[in-house]
Amino acid sequence: MKITLMRTKWLTGALATLALALLSTSAQAVPSFARQTGMACEACHTVWPELTHFGRVFKANGYILDNLKQVRGVSQRKDELLSLATLPPLSMMVQISDTQLAKPLPDTQNGSVAFPQQISLFYAGKIAPHGGAFIQLTYAHDSGGIQIDNADIRFADILTTETGHSLVYGVSLNNNPTVQDLFNSTPAFGFPYAGSSAAPGIPFGAQIDGALGQNVAGLTGYVYLNESLYAEAGFYRSAQQRSLPLDSSAAGVLSGLAPYWRLAYEHSWDRHNLSAGVYGATFKLFPGNGSALTGPTDTYKDVAEDLQYQFTADNHLFSLQATRISENASLDATYQDGVGSSNLKNKLTTTRAFATYYYKRRFGGTAGVFQTTGTGDAILHTPAGLEPDPTASPDTTGWIAELNYLPWMNTKFSLQYTAFSKYNGRTNDIQYDGTGRSASDNNSLYLVAWFAF
Repeated sequence: MKITLMRTKWLTGALATLALALLSTSAQAVPSFARQTGMACEACHTVWPELTHFGRVFKANGYILDNLKQVRGVSQRKDELLSLATLPPLSMMVQISDTQLAKPLPDTQNGSVAFPQQISLFYAGKIAPHGGAFIQLTYAHDSGGIQIDNADIRFADILTTETGHSLVYGVSLNNNPTVQDLFNSTPAFGFPYAGSSAAPGIPFGAQIDGALGQNVAGLTGYVYLNESLYAEAGFYRSAQQRSLPLDSSAAGVLSGLAPYWRLAYEHSWDRHNLSAGVYGATFKLFPGNGSALTGPTDTYKDVAEDLQYQFTADNHLFSLQATRISENASLDATYQDGVGSSNLKNKLTTTRAFATYYYKRRFGGTAGVFQTTGTGDAILHTPAGLEPDPTASPDTTGWIAELNYLPWMNTKFSLQYTAFSKYNGRTNDIQYDGTGRSASDNNSLYLVAWFAF
């Protein structure tokens, strides 16, 4: 029983990481926004899906800027009751990919073609005079199913003064912490923008780093002062798609409300834009081991810092994004059951930094590093089916390099290489099935064709 429960926890975390590599990095750039505004993709993006300052303002204002003929309704007092575009804001996205590993996983064939890897249908645009939405319905190759992906429904308005000051304020109803954020330096829309579901992902990550995406619902309020100071706060609640009503079989169920907060400042000058901020949340989760959804919970306190720089010119575009996420976990439920964790308290730190360059928005690439370090836990960090390893830890280190070619603004071909120097705390003898495996065996070459229309 001890090994069975340990295997379940380890596999659940690993599979969730693999799925999130596909689902939580889905595109935010969709052609329905271009159709609605009458502007090409470059108005809101350096190269999609990375937002420019104008793109962030468009998002903060609720996706409502339009240049289409409207069906309008007004009251006798001339209050606007309806503003509906004659063209519905619908788009599609298709990804086709191939993945090669340095060494195949045990009992698997190397070379995984996903045709398609993902097909998404978007409703993305204005829905009311002060409201808009980004809603994604996705078929994913690895799950073989269709489900709601990233979703962000907004109401927003703006106050202006005679002296030129502005205050955008609004609320966001969304299903993934940071999906509503304006900056690409936070997890939901951060690099890598596409990832393979056939390659081993980073085995351990913080809760705010995509672990709860699509399994929660959040309502947050925000303000955006003078298009510079951005502040947001709100709460999340469990909203799992495949387990209603929530019961003891569901994993990752929140106890009550999880507070979320965000503060960032950006400054633009000439062709430059620089932003820096902090964000965080506290999640109390039931252990998901079949016990009733009462009693002790595991508490995860996440605090992160992020930085973004952009230079945008006619022929040259350069950007830099970085984030550091620190998580302090108090495993009151998992440690109590005696089989889920060997420590009552664990700490996890994830750091990522990436630099991107494009020439004429057609040829470009990204390079960067990632690192996860934390408290070693003999049970929690030991791979499936093995006896607890006192040396086990979440430490994983590596780098990513990606080359991109865009023959047209809505078509992208990417070649991405991911390399690991340490994986799950080890450089060599990573035990998947008892045969041993080195960190570099998990290196992957990922080719993806990405179409948006």
